[in-house]
Amino acid sequence: MMVRTVMEEEEVRLLQPKDSEKSETSTNTQSLPPKREKREETKTTWRHLPEKKQLLLLAFCRLSTPLSNACLLPYIYPLVSSILTTSNSTSDKPTAQQITRLTGLIIAAYPLGQTTTSLLWTHLSALYGRKPIILISLLLSIVANIGFAFSTSIATLLFWRVLAGMANGVVGVMRTMTTEIVREKKWNARAFLAMPVVFNSGRVAGVVLGGVLADVGGKLGWKKWPYALPAVFNAGILAVCLGAAIFGLRESLEERRNRKDWGVEIGRRIYSFARAMVFGKPAESGYVEVNNQDHTENEKEDRTQEEGILTTSNSPANPPLRSIFTPDLIKVLISFTLFHLHNTTFLHIYPVYLSMPTQPSSSSTSSNIFHTTSGLGLSPSKIGLALGLIGLLGILLQLFIYPQLQSKLGTQGVLRLANTIFPLAYVLAPFLSLLASANPSAKYPAIAGLLFLQVMGRTMAMPSNMVLLTEAARERKAVGTVQGWGTMLGCFAGAIGP
Repeated sequence: MMVRTVMEEEEVRLLQPKDSEKSETSTNTQSLPPKREKREETKTTWRHLPEKKQLLLLAFCRLSTPLSNACLLPYIYPLVSSILTTSNSTSDKPTAQQITRLTGLIIAAYPLGQTTTSLLWTHLSALYGRKPIILISLLLSIVANIGFAFSTSIATLLFWRVLAGMANGVVGVMRTMTTEIVREKKWNARAFLAMPVVFNSGRVAGVVLGGVLADVGGKLGWKKWPYALPAVFNAGILAVCLGAAIFGLRESLEERRNRKDWGVEIGRRIYSFARAMVFGKPAESGYVEVNNQDHTENEKEDRTQEEGILTTSNSPANPPLRSIFTPDLIKVLISFTLFHLHNTTFLHIYPVYLSMPTQPSSSSTSSNIFHTTSGLGLSPSKIGLALGLIGLLGILLQLFIYPQLQSKLGTQGVLRLANTIFPLAYVLAPFLSLLASANPSAKYPAIAGLLFLQVMGRTMAMPSNMVLLTEAARERKAVGTVQGWGTMLGCFAGAIGP
């Protein structure tokens, strides 16, 4: 028995590596390169942006604001002039000051309507879901555009403008949906660019179509409503947006996102049927969407910590305002409000300034350079073309320049750069009429250069403000409230500016 035990111990000793072998093995192990992590960090590019289809649909719904608001800018001056001339019983023509005052009032009615409903839409969307509120908004926008098209008095124009603004107070709801669709913070800069890009695209299309179609109504025999065609066209585009939202947009509110949506189901069947008819492919695929509830709680917590998602655990349904309005949020709201104040004022007043009649060169040279009542005398089609071309340039800047600047300077750095550009554009704007009177050939290059400065600043400031506003919310449940307050203050600033 003892002999067997000794033999077993000897075998174990022989099988064990020597100390030199141990040290050599450990040295080789330490010299080996570290293993590459299985899951590499996803690149933050447009190609890798998650939920692109939903973001595109949401941004498509955002067309309601630029189409309802920007389309009338090229022809608002002649529209008000024609209504005043028709309703005036005397032979006196309305003065430029009267027309300008009323155009500013009509323009300001839109953001004033937005101010009254911004918080209301946000509250209702938290109760009944984001998607129903957006659908109601689009439907009201269609009605408001049709009513505006066939208005024949200043009072009715004001009414339909206020209704259109009330319908489009859902901007905060759409921004909240963006944070709920794309939950990772690293995608914020690009996710929040989707709506401004479509907004600028709609603004480009709106001002161009508004300028081109403004003169078509009279040629078609609509003598009573010579400027109705642009608003009617807007209503048609918004009807398409409404259909796309019904059949394609998914609910993003956490409490309602797993409920059955008959609109989306019908949209899938229509898409499958159309695909089968066109490409001959089967209507149904063999893939089944995995429910998020199948993940364990530990996996959710790990993914939340790794991806930087705003947490909602142990947070009340309605966080108190005292915990929401932190000093950082108040600073961001002030910046957000001031941006909308000067940006909206410029966007609404500048087309009116371009439409105002020019002043003879003799009178302009003798007048004070700091006080002039003349404009540039452009037609609606030329105004729409000028604003459209510069807006197209803004889209290119948003897609290719802003992401590069944001990655190098950061969100706050880009916002500071934009705030240095705005004062230069605003100081130079009033002197365009003097330059046009002295040298008419320099009028169009000067207009293009000034608009380029303002669009470049707006392209950098708009998404930066939205990202900072979202990141100022400490909890995900507070994002809707924060966006609602931001929208209300921004619309209020846009109302008092013009």
